[in-house]
Amino acid sequence: KFLPFRLFPLREHGMNWRARPLTCQEIQAFRKSKEVMDRFIRAYELMLGFYGISLVSKETGELKRAENWRERFENLNRFSHNNLRITRILKCLGEMGYEDFQVHLVKFFLTETLVEETLPNVKRSALDYFLFTVRSKEKRRELVHYAWQHFKPQKNFVWGPHDKLKKYR
Repeated sequence: KFLPFRLFPLREHGMNWRARPLTCQEIQAFRKSKEVMDRFIRAYELMLGFYGISLVSKETGELKRAENWRERFENLNRFSHNNLRITRILKCLGEMGYEDFQVHLVKFFLTETLVEETLPNVKRSALDYFLFTVRSKEKRRELVHYAWQHFKPQKNFVWGPHDKLKKYR
């Protein structure tokens, strides 16, 4: 019997009720296979391109705007279903051992939503969901602090305690 394939599989159910969640054994097998991991990074690059983002480094996960970013950001702003896909990609990056890539992608969206203000309709997802997919507690704290520094008005920031954010180093 055919089982639906997911481009960014997770250990949890998604919107496609026919696609079964990954097992821990499957994740370990994927992570051990160079071919699977190379394909995973190619799929990640493909999706980034669709969103108007370029992967600068396959080693660090550093990102930048793609040449077609204006056109692609219009699509991101118009269609909120993309935010669910981005959340899924972020979670999958963590599952596959690309936690640094998670950090770069979340910071990219925080910068574009809070600093550059190019993706206003992605801001809530970036703050409510993207931020909290980051597995590293330390990196997540850094990103919450970064978001707090750039959020306007700062007094309305609800994603972390202001007293701790003021003291954060």
